[in-house]
Amino acid sequence: MSHPVKTPKKLIEVALPLDAINFASAREKSIRHGHPSTLHLWWARRPLATARAVIFSQMVNDPSWKWELENPGEIPPSNIKASWAAGRKRLFAIIEDLVKWENTTNEEVLEKARTEIRKSWRETCELNKDHPRAAELFNPDKLPAFHDPFAGGGAIPLEAQRLGLEAHASDLNPVAVLINKAMIEIPPRFADRPPINPKAQAEFAKGAKWHGKGAAGLAEDVRFYGQWMRDEAQKRIGHLYPRVEVTAEMVAERPELKTYLGKKLTVIAWLWARTVKSPNPAFDHIDVPLAANFVLSTKEGKDTYVHPIVGAGGYRFTIRTGKKVGEVAKHGTKLSRGANFRCLMSDTPIAAEYIYSEANAGRMGAKLMAIVAEGDRGRIYLPPTLEHEQIITKALPTWQPDLAMPDNPRWFSPPLYGLKTYGDLFTPRQLVALNTFSDLVGDALERVKTDCNIATYPDDIRSLRNGGKGATAYAEAITTYLALSISKMSDAQSSLCRWKTTMDQSIATFGRQALPMVWDYSEANAFGEMAGDPYVSLKNMMRVLDQLIGSPAGTAFQSDAQSQTQSTSSVVSTDPPYYDNIGYADLSDYFYVWLRRSLRAVYPELFSTIAVPKAEELVATPYRHGSKEKAESFFLDGMTSAMHRLAEQAHP
Repeated sequence: MSHPVKTPKKLIEVALPLDAINFASAREKSIRHGHPSTLHLWWARRPLATARAVIFSQMVNDPSWKWELENPGEIPPSNIKASWAAGRKRLFAIIEDLVKWENTTNEEVLEKARTEIRKSWRETCELNKDHPRAAELFNPDKLPAFHDPFAGGGAIPLEAQRLGLEAHASDLNPVAVLINKAMIEIPPRFADRPPINPKAQAEFAKGAKWHGKGAAGLAEDVRFYGQWMRDEAQKRIGHLYPRVEVTAEMVAERPELKTYLGKKLTVIAWLWARTVKSPNPAFDHIDVPLAANFVLSTKEGKDTYVHPIVGAGGYRFTIRTGKKVGEVAKHGTKLSRGANFRCLMSDTPIAAEYIYSEANAGRMGAKLMAIVAEGDRGRIYLPPTLEHEQIITKALPTWQPDLAMPDNPRWFSPPLYGLKTYGDLFTPRQLVALNTFSDLVGDALERVKTDCNIATYPDDIRSLRNGGKGATAYAEAITTYLALSISKMSDAQSSLCRWKTTMDQSIATFGRQALPMVWDYSEANAFGEMAGDPYVSLKNMMRVLDQLIGSPAGTAFQSDAQSQTQSTSSVVSTDPPYYDNIGYADLSDYFYVWLRRSLRAVYPELFSTIAVPKAEELVATPYRHGSKEKAESFFLDGMTSAMHRLAEQAHP
C-alpha cells in the first residue's frame, strides 16, 4: 500500500513578482566584473536572478497551503484571502531584494531567504512526520539535496548552493562539468584558507594576518601562479611579440605622429586580411586582400582607416585619419554577402567559387593591414612593417588540434574555406602561445605542490577527483583555474577574432553561438595587458572566485540525463536544451581540445575521449541523425525519457 506525501502548495504555483525578476535578469546582461559568466564562456546561460527566484519560490510554501489542505474544495472567506495576500507581499519583498545584483553576496539578504526556506521545510516535515519514510525523506534539520541534470553554465546549481542547499550538477558535456566544478565544487572544499604562495607566506612571516573569507585565499593563489605562468611564457616566446617603432616614413605620411618618432610602442593587436592570388592573369602572382572593410576606428574624433595604394608592381597599406571615410574603406574589397570580393589590383570581381577552390587547395594566405599600438592617450594605428609581417615566420608550433569541425554550415562556416580542423582556426603565433601556456599549466602544478610543502600545507595524498582536500588536491584545484584561463585565451586568440571599430579593441571568437568565417581578423598581443592577454582574463575570473561562498558542499560530475541517479530524493530545477537551438557539444569542442591538453592528467575520466561526447546529446541536429524528422524524434524520445526519470526520482 502506497503512502501519499502531503505536499504544501508552493509560492511558485500561485504568484511571483515577475516585474522585479525580469528587471534584475535584464540588468545582469550588462554586468561583467564579478559575474560568474566571466569564469568561462557557456552558451545560453540562465540569469542568476531568475535561477535564485525560481529556486526560492519552489522551496517556499504559499501562505494558503495550510488552509487549503484542511479545507479542500472550499472557497476561502475574504479575510483569509487578505491574510494570504499580506503573506505573499512579505515573500515578494524578500524576492525583490534577493534578485538584485548588488545583493548577490549580501549575507543578510541571503540569510532571510534561507530562513524562509528552512521554515517551509520544517512545515513540510511536520506535515509528513507519520510517513513510513519520514526519517529518510523528512528530516527537519537537513534540507534535501539539489540536482540540476542539465547543468550547462551552472547558474542554477550555483544559486541553489547560495540559498543553502547541497548542490549537485551534472551534464554530459565535460566542458560544462569543469565549469560547474570551478563554481560549486572546488571553492567550498578549500574555503576560508589563507594563500600558500611565497609572496603571501613572506607577508605572514612579517606578522601580516589573513582576513579573507570563502574562496578568497584560493583566488589569491591562482592570481600569483597565473602571473608566474605569464612571466615564464614571456621569457620563452616574448620575442614573437615585438614592440613597434614609429619611423620617419610614418611621420611623413601622418605628421600627428611626430611626438612618437623613434619611440617603440607596445602592440595591442595586428590586423590581418586573408588573401588569394588575383584571378586576373595580369596579376596572378599577387596575393590580393579579402577584406570586409578597411575601417579601423569610428570613435568620435578618432576616425581612422586603412588606405591601400596600388601600383604597377603591387600594393601597400597606409593609414589615414579623418571623417572622409569613403565607400572603399567601409566595404573593403567586399562586393556582397558571402565570399564575393573584388580584386584590388584589377577591380574585377572574384567569384565565390574561385575563393572556395583556392582556400580548399591550401592557397589562402594573410597580409598585415595595420598595427594597433598603445599611445599616450589611447590607441594609435600604424601601417605594417616588414619586421612585423615576417615575425610570424619564426612561430613554429609543435602541436595543433587536429580534431575536424563538423560538416554543418549552419554553425560552422570555416570548413567551407579550407579551415577543416579546430587547429586551422589559429595563426602559427597563436598556436605557439597556446601551446606554451598549456605546457606551463603542468609546471605550475608541480610548483604549487612544492610551495604547499614549504608552507606546511597538510596533504592527504588524494587527488581532487577522489575527494582530496590536501596539498595534492589544492595544486590540482589551482591548475583547474589556470587551464580555464588558457581555454578562455583561445576564445580571444584565434583568426576568427574581429576588431571592433566602435571600441578600439579586439573581440572574442564567439560573438554568437556559431563559428562564422572572418575575412579580416585581429591577432591580439598575448602580453599586451589588454583583451587577449590571459593574465588580464585570469584577474577578471578571480573576481568571481573572490565572491563565491564557502558552503555548503557541491559536486559536479559527467552524466547522461537519461541514466543519471543523482536526482533520487533531490529537489530538481533545470533548464534543458531546446531542440536544435544550440549545438553545445560541437561548439564546445573548440575549448575541449585545449582543456584536454592542460588537464587530462588531473581529470583522466572527464577528458578520456578525443572529443566531447555527442551520441547521447539531447539536441535535434539533422546532420548527425540523417534528417530533420529523425533528429526531432531522437530529441523528443530522449527528453521524454530524461523527464520521466526525473519525475520518478525527485523528492516527493
